[in-house]
Amino acid sequence: MRILILANGSEPSSGLLGSLREKCDRFVAADGGGNTAIKMGFRPDTVIGDLDSFSHDSDFDGELIRDPDQETNDLEKALSLARSLKAVRVDVLGATGKRLDHTLKNLSVLQQFNPFFDTLAFYDDSFYTRILPRDFSISLPPGHLVSLFPLSGRVEGVVTRGLRYPLNGEPLENGRRDGTSNETAEGPIRIQHASGTLLFMTALAPDLL
Repeated sequence: MRILILANGSEPSSGLLGSLREKCDRFVAADGGGNTAIKMGFRPDTVIGDLDSFSHDSDFDGELIRDPDQETNDLEKALSLARSLKAVRVDVLGATGKRLDHTLKNLSVLQQFNPFFDTLAFYDDSFYTRILPRDFSISLPPGHLVSLFPLSGRVEGVVTRGLRYPLNGEPLENGRRDGTSNETAEGPIRIQHASGTLLFMTALAPDLL
C-alpha cells in the first residue's frame, strides 16, 4: 500500500498534490493539513491528530481520528496510522516550511519512522528528500542538483559515483563538512555509506513521483 500524508507546513501546489494523490491508495491529512487539502479541492480519506487546527470536523464526511497525545506531533500520528495499515511507501507533503522548529522536528520524525517503510520521502515543489540505505542508486539527468546531509551528526565512509564532486570514503559531519549543492554528471549515480544516517535531497523531477 502507498499512502500520501499532507502535514500542516508549506502548502504544495495543486499539481504536485494531485499527481501524488493519483498514485497513492490512501490520502491522510495530519490535522491542519486537512484544511489545506479541502481548500485546494481534495478530500482526504482520513484526518488524524489532536485536531486543534482542523476546522472542518463538523462537515467532514471522511474518517476523523482524534488523538490527544501531546508527546507526539500530528505527523507522527499520521505515520503511526500508515504503519498500522502496513503501508510500504509513504509520501509526505507539507512537512517543511513555515516554522524552522517544526521542520527540524519533522526531520527527526523522518529518521524515527524510516525503518518501518520501504520508502518514506518528503516532497515539496522544489525538493525530494529521503534517508538513504547503505547502498543507493538512481538515474537523474546531468546537472541535476543533489545534496547530502549527515542527519545523525556524522556519517562515515561516504562513496559517490556519478556526481560532479565525488566523495571517496571520507566522512560528512555537521559543522565541519556536509555535501550540499553537488550535481549529477553523466549516467546513474551511486551513493554508499558505512554508518550514520545520510539525508538525500534532490531537485524534484517527474521520475521521483
